[in-house]
Amino acid sequence: MIKKLSENILDKFSMDFLRSQVLKNAYGNNDTVIAIRDPRVLLIWYLFFGLVPWFVHDIIFLLGCFLLVMVTTLLARVAGLVLFLFGLGVFSQTGYLLIVTLLFGGDASAVAPLLVLTLKVATVSLASVTVFSGLDPDRLSNGLMWYGCPERLSFSISYAYRMLPMLMEEFQNVMLSYRLRGNPPEHDTFAGKIRYLVYQVQIIIHAFYPLMLNTAKRSRTTVEALEIKGYRYAASSKEVRKIKLSSLKLTVDDLIFLTVSFLWMAVVILICGMLR
Repeated sequence: MIKKLSENILDKFSMDFLRSQVLKNAYGNNDTVIAIRDPRVLLIWYLFFGLVPWFVHDIIFLLGCFLLVMVTTLLARVAGLVLFLFGLGVFSQTGYLLIVTLLFGGDASAVAPLLVLTLKVATVSLASVTVFSGLDPDRLSNGLMWYGCPERLSFSISYAYRMLPMLMEEFQNVMLSYRLRGNPPEHDTFAGKIRYLVYQVQIIIHAFYPLMLNTAKRSRTTVEALEIKGYRYAASSKEVRKIKLSSLKLTVDDLIFLTVSFLWMAVVILICGMLR
């Protein structure tokens, strides 16, 4: 039964599963409460929750920020794999220090600084996950362009999003070609599983160069297509920029989202002042 369970878990973490989770997080959340917000509003919101926690050391304030971004993450319907990686990353950076401190007799004076650091990392990480899972490449690029970012910078960020499916597809093709030509070791025994794991790591290392080469070839085709369509002129033309940004519309719901967020933070700051 344990063997069957382990096989089912391994089947879940296939390349198709990983690709679907990544693409879902980047492109599959267009109908959520967060995704329909104006990108300019989301960038302002992220600027606050991505920077302010680093300069504050009050646990109540950081806890309030964390609770708010946790709610927005749930509203954004982030992919489960991303949430798993988030939890694993926070635990590997600071979370395990809390457990070790408590196990080896640490008191509140030792736990409090670690808790502050954990809340900072968790809040900023969840804010990043919330915003960038709710913004598709075009809306993110338009929002950055509206705030005055250079056109090529905003396009580069948007293009990096669009490269995700291409990278995942190329990686899967390269891995399949190596498996067809390779002879993997038997992995029925424990030692065989170790050798099989080493074999898989070697394949991934060997796949790096052909992955970059194939992606570069396809990227060149994309760049040539953009040049044919007049991308350089469009990036420097004020008329094209105006047409591109005309899709951005600030609604009442966007203002309500900002108002509720900052009212919550005002209440948290008031509670911090009362407890001092």
